[in-house]
Amino acid sequence: MEVLDGEFRETDSVNSFSSRLSLLLSRTRGDAGLALTCFEDEIMTYPVINFCAAAWKPLVLASAISALFVPPVYAADDELKTLSPVVVTASRLEQPQTEALPHTTVISSEQIRESGASDVISLLNRQAGIEILQSGGSGMQSSLFMRGAEASQHLILIDGIPVRDATMLGMAAPLQHILPEHIERIEIVRGNVSAIYGSGAIGGVIQIFTKRGTGSPSVNLSAEAGSRGTTRLGAGVSGQSGNTRYALSMARFKTDGFSAVDTSQFPSENPDDDGDKNLSLTTALSHEWQKGHELGVRAYFHDAEFDYDNFGDGPVTRIDDGTSRQHTVALFSKNRLSAKWLSTVTLSETEITRSDKGVDAGTVLSDSNYKSRARLLQWENELSLSPDWVLTGGLSAAKERATITSYFSWPESAWGPAGSSSSGYSPSRSNRSMFAGLNGKSDAHSMQLNVRYDDVGDSGSDATGYLGYGYALTPKWKFIASASTAFLAPNLYQLYDPSFGNPELKAERALTHEFGFQYATGPTLLRTTVFSSRTRDLIIWNGSGYSNIGKARNHGLELSASSHVAGFDVHASLTLQNPKNKVTGERLLRRAKTLGSLALSKGVGDWRFGGDVQYAGLRKDGAADMPSYWLANMNVHYVLDKTVTLYGRMENLFDRDYQTVYGYNQPSRGIFVGIRWNQ
Repeated sequence: MEVLDGEFRETDSVNSFSSRLSLLLSRTRGDAGLALTCFEDEIMTYPVINFCAAAWKPLVLASAISALFVPPVYAADDELKTLSPVVVTASRLEQPQTEALPHTTVISSEQIRESGASDVISLLNRQAGIEILQSGGSGMQSSLFMRGAEASQHLILIDGIPVRDATMLGMAAPLQHILPEHIERIEIVRGNVSAIYGSGAIGGVIQIFTKRGTGSPSVNLSAEAGSRGTTRLGAGVSGQSGNTRYALSMARFKTDGFSAVDTSQFPSENPDDDGDKNLSLTTALSHEWQKGHELGVRAYFHDAEFDYDNFGDGPVTRIDDGTSRQHTVALFSKNRLSAKWLSTVTLSETEITRSDKGVDAGTVLSDSNYKSRARLLQWENELSLSPDWVLTGGLSAAKERATITSYFSWPESAWGPAGSSSSGYSPSRSNRSMFAGLNGKSDAHSMQLNVRYDDVGDSGSDATGYLGYGYALTPKWKFIASASTAFLAPNLYQLYDPSFGNPELKAERALTHEFGFQYATGPTLLRTTVFSSRTRDLIIWNGSGYSNIGKARNHGLELSASSHVAGFDVHASLTLQNPKNKVTGERLLRRAKTLGSLALSKGVGDWRFGGDVQYAGLRKDGAADMPSYWLANMNVHYVLDKTVTLYGRMENLFDRDYQTVYGYNQPSRGIFVGIRWNQ
């Protein structure tokens, strides 16, 4: 089969791959787990493991997940846990999680609260297929890879608003500054959904829902202190009065940090502690002025200051600090124009400003300032065709601008005399799109069809599509398959930066196939997905600028599971993948072949105990090998009374030394204690 103007040629059919997978599963039937390797071959082959030293770790993780295939015996109180969460990100429609065809998981408010995670990075790092790379601790520069996709190939939404920094090195939104105190839930959609959300959703979508007002007025306060001089304070109020809903949440985070730089790798870097300060808030206010007609505003703000290590550039006495500020404000009008037609118009603005400054003995060595601004008008519609079929569609128009000013100075050296340079530029472009979707089911069959057309400034235009199909084999088992195409335009920095930009960059295009099975009963939800994704004209950093490479490919197997077993809440995941540069045959940088996690929690009277284990396999960062690592965390909660909860957590329980980016150590063991009050 040939697609995308002949650029992709399938050498393995889905049927032949399915046959090999079936053969493998039949060979391993009755074992404690699935015997899978890490995809040594360029073609999708899955030979049986010989229980070598390199294979036992993923096998243990797979065994833990596969145990959830066996339906547990539920206690009577487990019936309270049987309702499937409602998700919207998979199709732009509200639907039970178990009915979403794209692989979707939810991090609920309860899970966020129980984890005690200090930031969104920590929450996401425990999810299937997600790798987080960070140049140090809290507040430091971060990148996210999901299913091996590039950092720029993921879309971050805050309450439905895309958040992109057009001045960054192809990375996603500044997730490292979003604090959990503001979050109601997070929905993660894995895989190519560009036909639903447009340019930037090849690898998937992460949507963060901030707190909303509903029910009786409530107030919450929280305080936390812990290792490395860390403190967190939070406060919020929310509720509903008549037809008016309101919510306000504020949080302050501060840490003295630690010296992340590894001086054996970067001996010329300053080994000083790198701290982080962050003040942020979210607010939501809406009023239903007539039955079915609601007008409202939502806003998110953060203001962060941090120190960081400058990639080993030296001199050893150099001090680097930065700032990050963001506001995302949206006005919306939701109108039920008829019993079958819901229309929503949203006008939003997102502005991200950053600064980086390097100083040595009072001399400014570098001073860069960045501003990314996007204004977006969206019109979305839901039209009910029948009780089982819904048509969606809409239009959007955006204007984005990137403004960058930079100053650099250098001392006299063997290369020449001392000097300095400065530059500045401010490119902009307009983006337009049209999209439509059809979702529905008939008997055991379910379907999702999405089409989209994007026109992105000077970067071209394209039409993309998503076709998903589900078949209920039994009331508990469902077969799911999908095929999708994608379009990703280079951002303004990649195109126009005077030092590193390349105005000749082409837009990326991708093709993705998936198939798998879902098992759902009571509180148990297990999803296994086999995926294959190919990208043409992938945009990469080549050491001196940006360029397109011919092709990239990733294929793999992903499992995620959640259940309630023997009084324990269980969440587990395993991803086996092989992201490759098809031109060189080498694995894409900073991506592991094997990722896994297992989290357990249990309530005992007024106490609740929890913990999680994460595993990431070997990665390459440039020419360096990044060793695999295990990471364990634990937490405990004690309900003092109906309004007060005491909690504590220990991060990096076994004090493991590890890096996600070459030269930058991750935090050592940390102990944190806190108190929450809810009224």
